[in-house]
Amino acid sequence: MKKFNFRKVLDGLTAASPVGSSGSGSGAGGGSVHPGGTAGTAGTPREEIQETLTSDYFQICKTVRHGFPYLPTALAFDPVQKILAIGTRTGAIRILGRPGVDCYCQHESGAAVLQLQFLINEGALVSACADDALHLWNLRQKRPAVLHSLKFNRERITYCHLPFQSKWLYVGTERGNTHIVNIESFILSGYVIMWNKAIELSTKTHPGPVVHLSDSPRDEGKLLIGYENGTIVFWDLRSKRADLRAYYDEAIHSVAWHHEGKQFMCSHSDGSLTLWNLKSPNRPFQTTIPHGKIQRDGKKPESCKPILKVEYKTCKNSEPFVIFSGGLSYDKPCRRPSLTIMHGKAITVLEMDHPIVDFLTLCETPYPNEFQEPYAVVVLLEKDLIVVDLTQSNFPIFENPYPIDIHESPVTCTEYFADCPPDLIPVLYSVGAKHKKQGYSNKEWPIIGGAWNLGAQTFPEIIITGHADGSVKFWDASAITLQMLYKLKTSKVFEKQKVGEGKATAEIVEEDPFAVQMMYWCPESRIFCVAGVSAYVIIYRFSKHEVNTEIASLEVRLQCEVEDIITPEPETNPPFPDSSSQLPSLKSLSGSTNTVACEGMMKDSIPCLNVKARPVRMPPGYQADLIIQLVWVDGEPPQQITSLAVNSAYGLVAFGNCNGLAIVDFMQKTVLLSMGTLDLYGSSDPYQRQPRSPRKSRQFAAGLTELSDSPVSLELERCKSPTSENRESSFSRSRSSSVSSIDRDSKEAITALYFMESFARKNDSAVSSCLWVGTGLGMVIILSLNLPASDDLRQSEPVMVSPSGTVLTMKGAVLTFACLDCMGTLTHQPYEVWRDPYSADDGDKTRKRKLVMQSPSSSQDMGDHQFAVICSEKQAKVFSLPSQTCLYVHNITETSFLLRADVVTLCNSVCLACFCANGHIMTLSLPSLRPLLDINYLPVTDMRIARTFCFTNEGQALYLSSPTEIQRLTYSQEMCDNLQDMLGDLFTPVETPEAQNRGFLKGLFGGSGQAFDREELFGEATAGKASRSLAQHIPGSGGIEGVRGAAGGVIGDLTRARIALDERGQKLGELDERTASMMASAEAFSKHAHEVMLKYKDKKWYQF
Repeated sequence: MKKFNFRKVLDGLTAASPVGSSGSGSGAGGGSVHPGGTAGTAGTPREEIQETLTSDYFQICKTVRHGFPYLPTALAFDPVQKILAIGTRTGAIRILGRPGVDCYCQHESGAAVLQLQFLINEGALVSACADDALHLWNLRQKRPAVLHSLKFNRERITYCHLPFQSKWLYVGTERGNTHIVNIESFILSGYVIMWNKAIELSTKTHPGPVVHLSDSPRDEGKLLIGYENGTIVFWDLRSKRADLRAYYDEAIHSVAWHHEGKQFMCSHSDGSLTLWNLKSPNRPFQTTIPHGKIQRDGKKPESCKPILKVEYKTCKNSEPFVIFSGGLSYDKPCRRPSLTIMHGKAITVLEMDHPIVDFLTLCETPYPNEFQEPYAVVVLLEKDLIVVDLTQSNFPIFENPYPIDIHESPVTCTEYFADCPPDLIPVLYSVGAKHKKQGYSNKEWPIIGGAWNLGAQTFPEIIITGHADGSVKFWDASAITLQMLYKLKTSKVFEKQKVGEGKATAEIVEEDPFAVQMMYWCPESRIFCVAGVSAYVIIYRFSKHEVNTEIASLEVRLQCEVEDIITPEPETNPPFPDSSSQLPSLKSLSGSTNTVACEGMMKDSIPCLNVKARPVRMPPGYQADLIIQLVWVDGEPPQQITSLAVNSAYGLVAFGNCNGLAIVDFMQKTVLLSMGTLDLYGSSDPYQRQPRSPRKSRQFAAGLTELSDSPVSLELERCKSPTSENRESSFSRSRSSSVSSIDRDSKEAITALYFMESFARKNDSAVSSCLWVGTGLGMVIILSLNLPASDDLRQSEPVMVSPSGTVLTMKGAVLTFACLDCMGTLTHQPYEVWRDPYSADDGDKTRKRKLVMQSPSSSQDMGDHQFAVICSEKQAKVFSLPSQTCLYVHNITETSFLLRADVVTLCNSVCLACFCANGHIMTLSLPSLRPLLDINYLPVTDMRIARTFCFTNEGQALYLSSPTEIQRLTYSQEMCDNLQDMLGDLFTPVETPEAQNRGFLKGLFGGSGQAFDREELFGEATAGKASRSLAQHIPGSGGIEGVRGAAGGVIGDLTRARIALDERGQKLGELDERTASMMASAEAFSKHAHEVMLKYKDKKWYQF
């Protein structure tokens, strides 16, 4: 532990020198620490505070990614390991096993994944990408890495097939050729099936790309090649010629074998399925169009949409399953995407909510030549993953244990709470479990591969997501997993907007009027507060009892007169009326909405949404206690809320926007304050209302509502992914176009609010209840809250709000506040201990509120001062209170601005964590603001990242990496070190099931009696080398990464030794092969020489 006594040396200098503001440096735009202030009470405690955090405590790494893979393209399943892999258009791979086993990998190229193939029960995966590269992933480590890559230069990959227990991968190309790759060395074989050799010589047209490859279940030496134009070739790999060819006049999309290897089925572009017999390949012996209308005159049924994929799976004790996607009739254009299951004569059509990307049938055996016995179908949709139970006649779906419904409605905001009260998770789960859907399969989820344990760090963590439809989801995020606990629908308190009614919210949002914009949660009191995009605030209390009650609502008028900004007269109109006149006048502002706006009339004093007037049934969980709505003012819509704070001990909620601040007493259901920002200053306004410059990025930090003001935000808009959804950013659109740019530029938004027990004025001897208000111009205003002396009078006596006269200044919009006691420990905000508002026991003991104030004044030995930490989008400052001396300043960035700043606890200490718009993540010590970490981590390419990034305690953070996925990361070195133990294992040792005994007669007559040696056929000795220009081998970093990944654990040395042995074995193997090759050539030379000698030994010299 370091004691900063060297400050004593600087006391003589710093006491006289003002706090500087210049700084230089790199990283986030330069930073500097400036000690300063006056000697005496402010200086003494500063020397005594021991700061335990150093830069060694910090390191950034991604931990886990939750949610549905964004823009999925490919699917694969290992039937022995029972793990599932999903590839995406962005080059990502997600590997899923049992709940808790969830791994994310990313191709460096970012090219879309075309196809995935597991090396079944080998702990490896092959991916084929759109940049015509093949990659071999090692799954025997917790963080998979690429072992080999093979980049095709002259041909485009269209299809891959890896036979079970084979090390030779068949690769089909757009030119119609088939290449063969050795999986172990990732080197191309010289054996190539050229398209012009595969088709008949008399054929004049190119057959098109290879769309299917599979070896015969009956004979591994025979390869079935499907070409796009309808040509099917059955290729004999040994004799290098086509055994048979079949032609169909419709394009082929997929092919599936019967397990006996005598028949195969094709799906076509006209919605037909054809069944072929190898003995009569001239034409299919069965053709059906499952969804085609049968014509009366006996003609062929009319064509349907293409059947994109078909699977043909046999059962020992029942009819085979034929499962396909697509193939619906054209005469129903609005019909939803469907999966059809044909079992015997029964045809079942399962309609999906989203287009089908791919599907796979899960079977009991990995062997293609046995009865398949299918038991489930995994269906990958564009925005969902479902698994259908085939063992029950009604084909129910399995209940999905993964958190893949994060994006059920687009996420608009997030909050993250680590180390929260442990009883919250079971309580939230108990009220959320009652809403579970029925009708799922009673079988266990079939994807159960991998292994997962809790790990060492298991503190309770909760993530809250707010959504565009007004829903809020609470998630259990403990031990790097994610499970939904409880869902709250905030829109239920409002009347539904009827179609045809004039939209009152049209000027604020074009759609999603209930979108959640901000959330505030007090875990101890269980008070939850939501700010919606339509300028309303809802306060929720938690109860375990169902109630039927009317919802209380208030209306608040917040406006900012432009004339006041241009010609201020602060003295003529006192901003804070005296207590006798304040409450009645404010109550008049919150009157009922008797003013109905007719068409053509100016809207005034009406809210954007209508609260339900009738009693509402509220189930156990979060129940609305009060709704506060901002109303229209003189034809101007209310502005979106930019800051929100609640305090359960005070019973107050405060919120602000670009017009001003409102404070509401939610216990007495009254408005205490509704005032323009300028009026808050009173006579202590430091500005003469000249718009301050530079202030370009102010509104961006104020709530991400006015993006057009910011050059940085314009840059962000340009960088925004073209695939991002429009709805996703709809809630944060610019304000009404009717507000002129001059008006918009001159307003001062409320950007940060914080309730705390603090010294409001310079001469205060004791702390009192305060509200700290931060603005977009970098001003900090402290308001005094005069609460009733005893809790008994809290419901009857009014709360007084008055200006303290204290105004502090920052550079840039204020983002966050925090308070430290004189020992440098974070002071928790006062709170009320939770009690059920509708408890059956209504005795005096339960009705009395239990408050936890946790203020330094409660204990004399805590000292008589505290530290206020204030962070703006440009700088951080630490003030000593009550002297209001600025002890430390750190200019965080000059060229950019902060998007998020949080004061968090780590290793029983406290620090300030910041995320900058230029992608830097920084941490600063408290109270001295020493830089501890500065890493250029994440360029803000999308508004989504800026809107959802948040820090929490214990070194945790998260953001929305795509519209459907949450990325969690840690900035704690300890967490990085322990991460390997917390991650799940993808590969677990499992015995490969034995092949069934085929019987003597079947073995004699049922298939090829000749064993098929692929090594002999495709190896370099027989097939030769492939052209070097055809594909380039790129060694991967998988082995090294494996060592690095395991280095933190006990198995580090073993892993290194194993990889060294593998490499040595590989080299010995190569040497062995070379020796064998040399011996074979020497033997051939010797034999040839011997034959020559025998031929010429009896001849005379003149006979040569």
